[in-house]
Amino acid sequence: MSIATFRAFKNRNYRLFFAGQSISQIGTWMQRTGVSWVVYTITPEPYKAFMLGVTVFASQFPSFIFSLVGGIASDRYNRYKVLLFTQVASMVQAVLMAVLMLTNHYAVWEILTLSVILGVINAFDVPARQPMVHEMITDKEDLPNALALNSSMVNLARLIGPALSGIVLVKFGAGICFSINALSFVAVITSLLSMKFPPYTPSKVKKKVALELAEGFVYLKNTRSISIIMLMLALTGLLVLPYNTLLPVFAKVIFKGDAATYGYINSFIGLGAIAGSFFLASLKPGTDLKIVLFGNTIIFGVFLLLFSHTAYFPFAMLFATLTGFGMMSQTTIIMTIIQVNSDKKMRGRVMSYVAMAYFGMLPLGSLLIGAVSQQIGAPNALLCQGIIALIIAALFFKYLGKDYLDKKKMEQMKEEENVVLEEI
Repeated sequence: MSIATFRAFKNRNYRLFFAGQSISQIGTWMQRTGVSWVVYTITPEPYKAFMLGVTVFASQFPSFIFSLVGGIASDRYNRYKVLLFTQVASMVQAVLMAVLMLTNHYAVWEILTLSVILGVINAFDVPARQPMVHEMITDKEDLPNALALNSSMVNLARLIGPALSGIVLVKFGAGICFSINALSFVAVITSLLSMKFPPYTPSKVKKKVALELAEGFVYLKNTRSISIIMLMLALTGLLVLPYNTLLPVFAKVIFKGDAATYGYINSFIGLGAIAGSFFLASLKPGTDLKIVLFGNTIIFGVFLLLFSHTAYFPFAMLFATLTGFGMMSQTTIIMTIIQVNSDKKMRGRVMSYVAMAYFGMLPLGSLLIGAVSQQIGAPNALLCQGIIALIIAALFFKYLGKDYLDKKKMEQMKEEENVVLEEI
């Protein structure tokens, strides 16, 4: 790791954004871990695994429904103000969740209702937040580095948040856990208010919503470099990424633990993910990200297979770490490829379709994996997901490896040509 790994930090707005989000993301992961654990513990035994899937579905499917509207809002209006609004709204949601727990009068339906509200907020947050990074970076060659650092920040939070959440849940309860999340939004809101951007110039042309949606779809259809990657994200989101839905089952049943055990599993996955993020941030400009994506998908599948049937906790955590390393490329590299290749005027709508591919498939996959695990058990369900990850890598190899193979072929032809010239 060198200074070049952090080259995006030379931008003041990005430094502020990174600092604020780092704190807020820790709180977000604390609440995410806490919600799953609370729902798991208060649900009757025959339905525990299935309700974990329902919980993820409730928090993410609304993002799928409203993400296209969020993308249009991102392209039409000042993204800075949209992002500020979503962060304030998220803080209010966290406060309500904390009050619900602290008063000790909560039920599963109330938790799910607040999760749905957060899902709607995220539908507007994601399409605004991701393109905002473009506006914070003055040298566009630093954009892949900034996106990789974003991922490292999220995964650092995934390392710290669940572990901290597990300790707080055991010692102080869910109310304090969610209160910490509410307080964490003060950091990101303060960082946003401290940023300086050029005066916003609204678009003079206002089109109908249906027309803007159609334009975004046609753009994706005609931009194969984005649409194929997005298809891979959708398949992985539906069939592989929801593996973490079943982690409370592993913590409680397989490893005979408690909320702290669940937090540790998430943290080891986060440790691997942050290692993968710094690996990506250290890549040289011009590196073929598609072949890295292919390799990390293989790593993801192999170590998910090994984790699924390992009952010895230390070995399981090693495999969880390597699973996290492979997994993180699914979002970071895909987001980087899509943002680098998308047109500025279409970026918000493109990111809304990305949110649809992710937030639409992931909750459906969570319901699916919850139902499947009821029939074949959590270990076998994760085993199947690892196999599917390898199948997806194989299916997309022709596209992901094409440029790499073409480059190698050109290099080989050039070497052969040089040999011939030397003989002459």
